[in-house]
Amino acid sequence: MTTTVTHSPDYRPEISVIPPTRDGLSFWQFMIAGSISGSVEHMAMFPVDTLKTRIQALAGSSTLRQALASILKSEGPAGLYRGIGAMGLGAGPAHAVYFSVYEFCKQRFSIGNPNNPLAHAISGVCATVASDAALTPMDVVKQRLQLKSSPYKGVRDCARRILVEEGIGAFYASYWTTVLMNAPYTAAHFSIYEAVKRGLKEGSPGSDGGEGLVVHATAGAAAGSLAAGLTTPLDVVKTRLQCQGVCGCDRFSSSSIRSVVRHVVEKDGKSGLMRGWIPRMLFHAPAAAIAWSTYEASKTLFQHLHNHNN
Repeated sequence: MTTTVTHSPDYRPEISVIPPTRDGLSFWQFMIAGSISGSVEHMAMFPVDTLKTRIQALAGSSTLRQALASILKSEGPAGLYRGIGAMGLGAGPAHAVYFSVYEFCKQRFSIGNPNNPLAHAISGVCATVASDAALTPMDVVKQRLQLKSSPYKGVRDCARRILVEEGIGAFYASYWTTVLMNAPYTAAHFSIYEAVKRGLKEGSPGSDGGEGLVVHATAGAAAGSLAAGLTTPLDVVKTRLQCQGVCGCDRFSSSSIRSVVRHVVEKDGKSGLMRGWIPRMLFHAPAAAIAWSTYEASKTLFQHLHNHNN
C-alpha cells in the first residue's frame, strides 16, 4: 500500500539559508564567544609575540633572552606592548569569523559523526582562510610597530603611511603566505585539540563526560604548541614579508615563499627558517589554552542563558 502526499498549489518547500543552531547556540553567539576568546588570548600573550617578531624580522642571531634584555634596556617594559592597539582592533573581528566559520563548517562536514578528524581539519582550514582576510592588515601594522626603533607613531600613523607610501597591496603582501602557514597550523590544531579533549574525557575515571576548564586548557595547549612548532618556517617568511624595508629589514623583489626562503637560507642557513620557534611555541601553548578555555566558557554562559530563558 502506498500513501500519496499532496500539497496545495501554493505550497513551497521551506529552504533555510541560516545554519541551524549547534549546542543550542546561534551563529552570532559563536561569533561573540570567538571575539572574546581572540581578544583575551592576544592581549595576554602580546609580549611573547613581540619577542618572536624581533627575533624573526632581522638576519643574524638573537636568542629569546637577548631580545628580552634589549627591549627592557632600550625601551622599558612598555616596549613589549608596542603595537598592541593594532592587535586589539584586529583580533576580535578575526576570531569572531574564525570560530563561527569553524562551528558552521564542522556541523556541515561532520556528516553525523562529531568525532570526524577530517571534518575538524577541513573546517579549520576554512576558518583560517576567512579570518586571515580580516586580520592580516592589522597584523602588518602590529608587526611593524613591534620592530626596534619603529618609525611609526602609532596604529593610525602606521596604517596611513603604509597606504600612502606602499599602496593597499602592502597590507596583503603576506596574505597567501599567512594562509599557507595557518591552513596546516589550523588543521593540525583543531584535529589535535578535538582528539586530546576526547581522550582526556574518556580517560578520566569517574568522569561524567563533561568538559571542564582543565580539559579545554590542556587540549588547547597541546594543540597550540605542536601546531606552532610545525609551521615556524612559514611564520618566519610571513614576518620577513610584513616587515620588509623597515628598520633595516631586507626588502624583497618578489613576495613568493620560495624567494624569501632562498634569501633566508643564504643569509642564515637552514636554521634561519626555525628562528623564533621557542617564543612561538611559548606563545601558542598558553595562548591556545586561554583561547579555548575562554571560548568554551563563553559558549557555556550562552547555553545557560538559553536554557534559563526556555
